[in-house]
Amino acid sequence: MAKIISSFFISVDGVVESPDQWHFPYWNDEMGAVVQAGMQSAAATLMGRKLYDEWSAYWTSTDADQDVAESLNNARKYVVSSTLEKVDWNNTTIVSGDVAARLREIKEEISGGDIQMSGSATTVRWLLANGLLDELNLLVHPIAVGHGQRLFEDTPTHPLKLVKSETFQTGVLNLTYVPDAG
Repeated sequence: MAKIISSFFISVDGVVESPDQWHFPYWNDEMGAVVQAGMQSAAATLMGRKLYDEWSAYWTSTDADQDVAESLNNARKYVVSSTLEKVDWNNTTIVSGDVAARLREIKEEISGGDIQMSGSATTVRWLLANGLLDELNLLVHPIAVGHGQRLFEDTPTHPLKLVKSETFQTGVLNLTYVPDAG
């Protein structure tokens, strides 16, 4: 059975929006290795509709990062949406209707890797609320962005348990949490 694992670049004030505008000064080989390991463990990618719209437009047309583009374009992808009726990105399946039940089925069907997420804060909050998120990886950057969408906004309480922590030379914290049932 696959686990759903979500990963975020996040500022110390909880902002996850537009990391391309604040995270690159902190990128180093340590962070690259963590990102690469996550990609290599993925049997599938899960995303919300907004991220699907952004990534499908970018990764199918970019000349940059061809290894990443090829990997994502060929990967099995699931997009959670109640509004999409059709997807054009290769190997993409829409997850709608009883999303929780369908994601439980998908987790059971997939073997040989995990279901990785990068971004989709709204979807992650929903997954936590429905007991579907197995692991939350946060690369906490030593910067207060001050504005933008935060990972947790107006959410109920979700106890988490820290299972791994590491500090990179740039001051970025690599933190791994799992839901804590008590």
